[in-house]
Amino acid sequence: MRELLRIYERFHVRTTFCPDVAQQLAFRRLQGQHPELKNFADIWDDHVLDAFRRGHDLQLHLHPQWRGASYEKGRWNLTADWSILNYEPATAHEMLAAAKHYLEALLQPIDSSYQCVAFRAGALAVAPSSHLLTTLMKLGLKLDVSIAPGLWVDTRNLQVDYRYREESFMPYYPQLDDARRVSQAREGIVCVPIHSFQSSRRQVFAHQLDMACRRIGQKLAPSKGGTVPIPGDYTRTEWGQKGRSSFVARIYDKGIAPYFKGRYLVADIARLRYPLLREMLASIRQQSAAAGHESLPIVVTNHPKDIQDFAPIERFIREAANSDDIKFITLRERLQQEEFPIRRAQA
Repeated sequence: MRELLRIYERFHVRTTFCPDVAQQLAFRRLQGQHPELKNFADIWDDHVLDAFRRGHDLQLHLHPQWRGASYEKGRWNLTADWSILNYEPATAHEMLAAAKHYLEALLQPIDSSYQCVAFRAGALAVAPSSHLLTTLMKLGLKLDVSIAPGLWVDTRNLQVDYRYREESFMPYYPQLDDARRVSQAREGIVCVPIHSFQSSRRQVFAHQLDMACRRIGQKLAPSKGGTVPIPGDYTRTEWGQKGRSSFVARIYDKGIAPYFKGRYLVADIARLRYPLLREMLASIRQQSAAAGHESLPIVVTNHPKDIQDFAPIERFIREAANSDDIKFITLRERLQQEEFPIRRAQA
């Protein structure tokens, strides 16, 4: 996060960070019994406050598997459900309200006008649900950025399916029982999809080769220790692949098939090589032009824990910041922009 802040400051870019507040609440809950957790939690607060003082936005992210987490002998034990979709409405409301309150209590002493108004679900699990969007609205959250078109996750701990959705690019009013569908009404919350795009065969093959080489290097490198293992399986299946785990199947899915037909990728700048980031920008411009609107908000994501090389990110930020047709805005600023179109379903 420090390195990202340096890059953003160099190119005068302000963005939105969505820190996992559920984890922070677990650290705070047990810090009296384990003083080392207080030190980590204080550092977490310092990072958030530093970003906020530099003009960046902070909004709500929540991994519910931290609910009721226990800590013993330097290890966390997470036994709660990984998807907020599987919690009872009252429990989901309790978790979201506590997390929202923590962020606002932390940041409002610096800026009394700060409000937590945007949400990114843990593991992007936001739909379908009979109550989650309604709960978010009751808490004053007005924007969701959890829908990643094409995402398909089917693991022991998590099931998410965004292959079939009614909008992949435009901001839209969601049906309140299923954020994958577009509502006919002007709802109290807006979904802005995370951008996704069809990559070229050549670049996705090079990307997969690079990722494979890095994984091999990680396995060969000696461990430096100092990490806290978190039990639980959270291995995402590849986009559109369900549980194909044999060695031959993985080789085909990741190395051979993309070379012949390309791949649908989420705009995650932490995981993409620079040529794919260029393709991502080209797809954003192409779809924006096809939409026919003067300006549109586009969400790209970034998981700092996945970053292994900051050079592609810095090149991408420099190129985007110096472009005449791109402006970086925060999620809070998005809510203040009246000119952005929001799609509704036709009656």
